Amino acid sequence: MPDLIRISLTFLIILLLLRKKLNIGYVMSIAAVVLFALYQMNIAGIITTAKKTVTSNITIKLLLALSLIRMFEMILRENNVLSNMMSTVKVFFKNRRAVIITMPLLIGMLPSLGGAYFSAPMVKEATAGLKMSQEEKAFINYWFRHPWEYILPLYPGILLASAVSNIPLHNMINANLSYAIVLLLTGFIYSMKGIGKNDSAIRAAQGKPGKTVNISKQERVSFLPVLAVILLVVIIRIELHYALLLITVPLILFYKYPLREILRVTKHGFALEVIVLIFGTMLFKETMEASGAVKNLSRYFVEQGIPVLPIICLLPFLIGLLTGLTVGFVSSTFPLLISIAGGTSLANMSLAFAAGFIGVLLSPVHLCLVLTREYFKADLLGMYRKMIPASTFIFIAAIIEYLILRRIT
Repeated sequence: MPDLIRISLTFLIILLLLRKKLNIGYVMSIAAVVLFALYQMNIAGIITTAKKTVTSNITIKLLLALSLIRMFEMILRENNVLSNMMSTVKVFFKNRRAVIITMPLLIGMLPSLGGAYFSAPMVKEATAGLKMSQEEKAFINYWFRHPWEYILPLYPGILLASAVSNIPLHNMINANLSYAIVLLLTGFIYSMKGIGKNDSAIRAAQGKPGKTVNISKQERVSFLPVLAVILLVVIIRIELHYALLLITVPLILFYKYPLREILRVTKHGFALEVIVLIFGTMLFKETMEASGAVKNLSRYFVEQGIPVLPIICLLPFLIGLLTGLTVGFVSSTFPLLISIAGGTSLANMSLAFAAGFIGVLLSPVHLCLVLTREYFKADLLGMYRKMIPASTFIFIAAIIEYLILRRIT
């Protein structure tokens, strides 16, 4: 059976199970078992893959980060820190849309595993009282946290793309800037329609024109926990799970949680659903690699003699779609693309990066999408109705830029 058919069948099963509202962790585990069968992996290979999943540093860090995020979020929510943050934002921003997207954009600057689960409660708080579907809220939280991956050197994907292609990092950033801008613009096109610039919630928070608005001490310091995490990760370069631990423990002490409450918060963080979610997602990722699905798909396009331009677009897109990881499509396709194209060029690599990240954005195994959908209990197809046309605009911008760069470079 051709790899394309096997992989397509696997993703069809994933989408059908997700439509049945089955926990994503179980869905990914089932999908891994399907791959085991389709690729006829032997028992030794299956055990090795499962062992690698459990012992992987990424799996462990992801479990710690996501669990600590849940604990951190619970403490902030129970002590009204999130609501104080939104009250403060409403004072300084007149535009309700700006209030809503502030936190996904801010938290999205963190190249963190599970970061979407960090900003989701804040989007929920900011959209309270609005007639907005869960799918639209989920789209906002997911979409507005992702322009940074095209341009922010804190993300490993663009750093790796620059290193592999030998294109200066600032050139890659400049070329990708237009994609980040289009991503932001499409976010406004496909969400928050009808939300006024000065709705009642904003006016109530700001008071009458010319009147000084008093901000309480609690509201003034409400951003400190989040900013502390960002500073630890971005400036001091501490890994997210360590940063969260350094902030969450003092918060527990500050709010004087007794032992029973500490155990309750910890249990909430390290819930079974989180463990299943992480294990299932990572097992599927490892199975995709161990089965040879990703590698074989790359070889398939080359063997079919498909022209270079479609390969530059399709190969990164499909690998991004399959893995949900930017580093995944860059590391697995860029060396191959450079070889097929007969050398490196900014036009080719920028287009490949744009197409690959569109695949990542649309991937049902992209962790941010998984977590956002789970938090808002949103319908995945409802989210895709916004994400697919928005992604199409990014791809059109990428093709236009490719044609321009081909002329001038």
